[in-house]
Parts: sequence; C-alpha cells; structure tokens
Amino acid sequence: MNEQGTISVHTENIFPIIKKFLYSDQDISLRELVANGVDAVQKLKKLASIGLYEGSIDKLSVEVLLNEEQKTLTIRDTGLGMTADEIKQYINQIAFSGATEFVEKYKEQAEQHQLIGFFGLGFYSAFMVAKKVEIITKSYQSDSQAVHWTCDGSTNFEITPTTKSEVGTEIILHIAEDAEEFLNKGRVQAILNKHCRFLPVEISFDGKIVNNTAPLWTKNPTDLKSEDYLSFYKELYPFAEEPFFWIHLNIDYPFTLTGILYFPKAANYFEQKETIQLYVRQVFITNDVKEVIPDFLQLLHGVVDSPDIPLNVSRSALQSDTNVKKINTYIAKKVAEKLETLFQQNRNSYEAKWNDISLFIKYGMITDDKFDEKIRACVLLQSTTGLYYTIDEYKNKVSEHQTDKQGNVIFLYTTAPKKHAIYIKTAQQKGYDVLVLDSQIDTNFINFGEYKFDKIKFKGIDTDIVGNLVEKEEVLANMLTEVEQRELKSIYEKMIGAAQTTWDVASMLPEELPVTFITSELLRRMEQFSQGRDTGKEAFRSMRLSINGNHPLAKKILSTTDKALQKELVENAYHLALLAQGLLEGELLAEFISSYTDKLLNA
Repeated sequence: MNEQGTISVHTENIFPIIKKFLYSDQDISLRELVANGVDAVQKLKKLASIGLYEGSIDKLSVEVLLNEEQKTLTIRDTGLGMTADEIKQYINQIAFSGATEFVEKYKEQAEQHQLIGFFGLGFYSAFMVAKKVEIITKSYQSDSQAVHWTCDGSTNFEITPTTKSEVGTEIILHIAEDAEEFLNKGRVQAILNKHCRFLPVEISFDGKIVNNTAPLWTKNPTDLKSEDYLSFYKELYPFAEEPFFWIHLNIDYPFTLTGILYFPKAANYFEQKETIQLYVRQVFITNDVKEVIPDFLQLLHGVVDSPDIPLNVSRSALQSDTNVKKINTYIAKKVAEKLETLFQQNRNSYEAKWNDISLFIKYGMITDDKFDEKIRACVLLQSTTGLYYTIDEYKNKVSEHQTDKQGNVIFLYTTAPKKHAIYIKTAQQKGYDVLVLDSQIDTNFINFGEYKFDKIKFKGIDTDIVGNLVEKEEVLANMLTEVEQRELKSIYEKMIGAAQTTWDVASMLPEELPVTFITSELLRRMEQFSQGRDTGKEAFRSMRLSINGNHPLAKKILSTTDKALQKELVENAYHLALLAQGLLEGELLAEFISSYTDKLLNA
C-alpha cells in the first residue's frame, strides 16, 4: 500500500537552517553518507555476533556509484537496513521535529559517540548537493518489506513498498545543477581519499577499494616494527623525508585515544601547521586541531583518533571540555616522556637530532609550564665548540669564569657564528665559552630562560667589548693616557664623522679589533624579534664605536705625522669594524676592495 504524508516540521526553512548550522563544506555530505553506511554494516556485524542475525557477513561493504548520464551519486551498503517504521522514526521525525530540537538531538547523539552514523542526522547533509534524494532499503529483520523513500528537498516525502533482494540501503543523490562537480570521478575520488581512507569497512569506488580498514594507529604497538611506522608515514606524507622518531598513543581510560605522532625532519617548523589529522572512529574530521593538541605539538605530523571529542560545539566550548583538556594534557605528557626516554637511553643519538627538534621543544617550554617542568632536564645547549650540554651542565661548566659581580652566571651567545667569528675567538682567548642561539625562537627562549633559570643571564657576544661581557670587580687598564684617549677619539671623529655614531676609547684586550661596533643586548633581541625585516640601518644608527686603546694601532695612529697614512689607518680600522658586523656595503665596500687591491699590486 502506498503512503504519502508531510514531514513533521515547524518551519518551511528547515533545510537552510540545517545546512547553515551543521555544515559549511559540501564534501561533508559524501563523508556523512559513507560513514552512515559503515555504521550500518558495523551494527549488522554486532547483531550477528550476538545471534540476532543469521545471514552471511563475509562480504559486508559500502559502495559508491557514479552515473554521469543520469546525474546521480549512489551510496550503497550491505548493512542492517531499515523498515518503513524506522524510516518514519529516523528520517521523518527525529530530523524534522523542529530546528532547535533537531540540533539538540544531534548533540545528544554525538555525546553518546554516535558521530554520524544514526540515520536522520548526518543524512540530511545530502541536500547540500542533491535536488532529490531517494532511499531504497531492506531491513535485516526477517520477512521485512523493502521500502522506497523519496524527498525533493521540500518538507514533502513519499514512502512506497518496493523490491530489494539483499539486506542493506541505497542512498541515491540526484545531483543539483550547482553541485555538478560531484559528478566528476576525480572529485569524488579526492573526497573519499580525504575523508574515508581509513574507515573500518571496505569502501569501493570505480571498481577499486579506496580505504585501509586497519590503519596503523588501531593496532597494538607491540605488534609493530619500525618499518611499519615508516611505511605508514609515507602513506600519510608521500613526499616527506623519513621522520626522526614517533610516539604511538593508545589509552582507553579515562578517555579513549589512539594515534601516532611523528617528529618530522623540517627546516622550518613554523611553516608546518595543520599537519596532524584528527579522526573520530577512523572518520577524518579535520587537520585543524588547535583545541585538541597543544599548540607547540601541532608542529608535528601524524594522526589522532578519539570518540571523546565533541564535534558539534563551538571552539570556545571545545576548549573548556573536560575530555579535551585531559587529551591535551595527556599528549603533552607522552611527548615529554618519549623525549626523556630517548635522552636517557641514547644521548648521542638525541644530540644528533637536537638541532632539528629543539624548535618545538623550546616552543613547548615557553608556552606550557607542565611541559617545561617535565622536559627541562633534557634541553640541550650547543656550544660553538660543537659540544652539547644540559642547562645545569653548562652552568657548572662556565660558572668559574663567567660569573659576574652580582653572582649571575653569564651565558654568552652568538646569533651568527660565522659572522661573529672574531668576537668568538676573542672571548675564547679570555677563557669564555659561547653558545649558538640562532633559531627563530631563541630570542623568546633567552627571555624565558632569564625569567625561569636561577641566576642565569644571557648576553650576545657582539653586544659589548669582551672585558664588559662579564662584569667583574677588576677593570682592565688602558695603556693610553687620558690626553691620548681624547686625541685618538678626536682623530676618528674628524676623519670618519662624529655625527654617524657615538665614539669612545675603551680598555680592551690587545687581541681585539682596533675598532669595534657595539650594540646593546636589548637591540640585539629586538633585531631577532624583527627577523625578516631590514634592521641593519636601524642597528647601525643605534651602535656605538669603541676604539681599542690597547691595540698597537692606537699608538701608531697617534705617533705618525703623515696625515695621509693616519687617515688610511683610521679608515681601514673603521672598515674592519664594519666588516666584522656585516655592515660594510655599497661605496664603502667598493673603496675597501679597491684600496686592498692597490696594496696587493704595489706590494
């Protein structure tokens, strides 16, 4: 007997409301319907396992069929199917009992971990791409009548008896004119690859199985080898280099979470956002996981799968969700434990990887107090000598020579080891050690370290003369008299120009440059914060120029009566100072090269 009726609804605009509230991406429609099919298959398997279904379950699957001529896209499953009464309940009533009630029911189902797979909820995303939808279904229940449901996107539907030989459901989408891209085989394949590639039931399209039903994260870590993890990584990121190492997440209390996080080889972690994929019961949801994964760990690669993440709430609500907070904390804890294990078991291997993983570790320390607490003992500092030290090891190493008169241990550092080679050499001659802190995050790390590390201060190797880098009670004597100092300063000011910078005659080591440009530690850090901008001229204007009163050149300049020679000596000393700071350019560079070329020719 045919039956017609009107869907129970309190507004004629229910479809636009549903689309706007629940869905913003048309791709979701295919994902929802395929996931519904998977859910129907899994439920039939469950019924069979408890003796409520006696039919064969050997070839249960979901199939996606494209008919370009008829302009239809069909999702066919061999799951438990529906009776006419179930269609009325799940399609006509639950979904259309009013917009507010619909949303509330969707929320309740999600909280019960029925992500998409309860008919009547995600099903209506079909109308995002279809002008008409048909359901042909036969229930697993014995002697059930197959039924045919049709709706054209209005509040009207039609249910009629039909014939269907096999248990299961077909959803036939008659693609709308503004969504005909869904009739393109490549487009459909791309959606299935993105959203359905790891669903737990076989999905076929165009005669091929498109998914891996047992992805690596669902397996027991004790059953896996390194080759398995590397192979899966290639499956996820086919063009990436092999990762350094990985963490297999597997917990079922107080929340359920599985996944694998990889530590990638990457030159710039801050360009690697959105590389972790979020799944719920093997259904791809998003690669925007900033509420679920700690921010600093989003620099990693991999997958996370948890049914305990509510997907139907606002981002602000997600951030305050209890389970999400626990998951976030747990993941950070597991990463810290993994790093600690690697450090303790094979320090040499850990040191070899340090420069590649230090960015995200420092980022984590700065942004997460608990992570900092767990990982600080494993944080390494690299010396310009090539050796690595923990923070405590390094403090003990340099404290004898690099403790200032206030009792602070001074960690000297360079942001550019090659550029600062002359400064590093001079510091080493003084008995000092110098760290390499040249990454994007090291300015933040330095500020963080001075706030968090006990009695430790950081100072750039090029921010002062070597005698002032570690302030001591004793002061290096100047070999020039005060009159000679004033005269030497005056010579430089007249020949180079007093307006360009601030000049002084300093008590420096004879081994240091005859003239040194000095910047401030504050300016050095500001330059680092402004990385990517041209701060050279700003830095130059803010520098002071220290003339080395203890360098043999100082006496030579003062003693010569040959003004031309004096001018040449002063200019060469000035150019060397510019060269040491990487500031010798333009006309000055051309003059410097020309002058030395002439000397070579006349030698």
